[in-house]
Amino acid sequence: MAASAPDPALLARLLERLGPRGFTADPRDIEPWIVDWRGRVRGKAVALLSPADAGEVADVVAMCAAAGLPIVPQGGNTSMVAGATPPADGSALVLSTRRMRAIRAISVADGVAVVDAGVVLADLHAAAAAQGLRFPLSLGAKGSATIGGLISTNAGGTQVLRFGPMRSLVLGIEAVLPDGSRIEGLSALRKDNRGYDLRQLMSGAEGTLGIITAASLRLVPAIGRRAVAWVGLSSPQAALGLLRRLEAATGEAVESFELVPGDALELVLKHIPDTRAPLTGGHAWHVLVEATAPQGAADPADALGVVLADAIEAGEAADAAIAASEAQAEALWRLRESISEAERIDGMAAKHDVSVPVSTMPAFIQSARVEVEAAFPGTRVLAFGHLGDGNVHFNVRAPAGVDGMAWLAGEGASISRMVHDLTVAADGSISAEHGIGQTKLAEYLRLADPARLRAQRAIKAALDPQGIMNPGKLLG
Repeated sequence: MAASAPDPALLARLLERLGPRGFTADPRDIEPWIVDWRGRVRGKAVALLSPADAGEVADVVAMCAAAGLPIVPQGGNTSMVAGATPPADGSALVLSTRRMRAIRAISVADGVAVVDAGVVLADLHAAAAAQGLRFPLSLGAKGSATIGGLISTNAGGTQVLRFGPMRSLVLGIEAVLPDGSRIEGLSALRKDNRGYDLRQLMSGAEGTLGIITAASLRLVPAIGRRAVAWVGLSSPQAALGLLRRLEAATGEAVESFELVPGDALELVLKHIPDTRAPLTGGHAWHVLVEATAPQGAADPADALGVVLADAIEAGEAADAAIAASEAQAEALWRLRESISEAERIDGMAAKHDVSVPVSTMPAFIQSARVEVEAAFPGTRVLAFGHLGDGNVHFNVRAPAGVDGMAWLAGEGASISRMVHDLTVAADGSISAEHGIGQTKLAEYLRLADPARLRAQRAIKAALDPQGIMNPGKLLG
């Protein structure tokens, strides 16, 4: 579709439909929403649409479809791959769900929350907790990421090991398709065998097939007790062995199992105030473990303590500490959650969000690090993340003393190409939880299986024949 400026008459009709609260063409109001989360990709839009409900979304999408005007859906604008940033040519409008923030219902009997797409994740956490329940997905951007965006990107987070990614928690959706028609699918049926599952199709589609306006989400009982431990080990292989030992002894009690290399912990202790090492002595690798139990169940710290003691006695772990209070537990989690911030303070890095089969992840981390550092002398690989679900953040840090931006501009693409080639060779994915968006598009098209691409393009063409929904993302 050739880029062209939106028709002023259409903009006037959109203003009339949405009112001044739902439509703005003021560049100052639009500015925060045309730059990606990382501040590296800038787009352009002549108007920002902020519908108040699904009816308004349907009307404005139908109007834009009739005019062939592209739309970029946006939630909290927290995409790590510029998946919600408009094109630079100004041909698309941004449609934000930020005004759609109603928590419509929470059913304790069904264990279901029905919420608007613009509900912020932290607000859902609070509303569920008030009913003695919880929504078991959390991530660093929980204070700004929205439910619609989390579904559209099939977000991951730290509880995937037990509860799966976002799509596994979605029981129903309400959505507007690219022609303005509506899917009314909020009934949270646990069994529904009526052919293609549009709920799953929209999950992970990155807004390219329509706009999610609401969802029915699975809730689980609130945590009665939790135990958080920090363990020092010699290798990623030892970490995976510890995970399997814990699973055998505690069943599904372990919710989080985060792998942290020693150099990542050193960066945090160096750059993040009020942090301290949780163990004495140095360790090449660490894991952060969280196990939980419902109200009335045995304290998971007891079982965790037994397993860790056995692992240390067997030589599978070197040392461990279990948090004795919530304050200590939060301090341990802060070490893990501050890795990205500490890395950013320390210097530039080429960042990768990849996944490989869990059983091969330890070997992949070690072999890929050796190959990348040999190919790009002076670089330092920092590989950390969600060992239990095979997702590693494989970041390649700039050599010491270089101009970080210049280095990334010169070497970044070549480094990413190598990391992605190694990932695909290991039967992995170049996007574990961040999506494709704009920044991974070229690499995805280069590496994706042709049959997969044909199928995805056929679906896109069937639902969005004009190509107006989130252009330039996922499939180009």
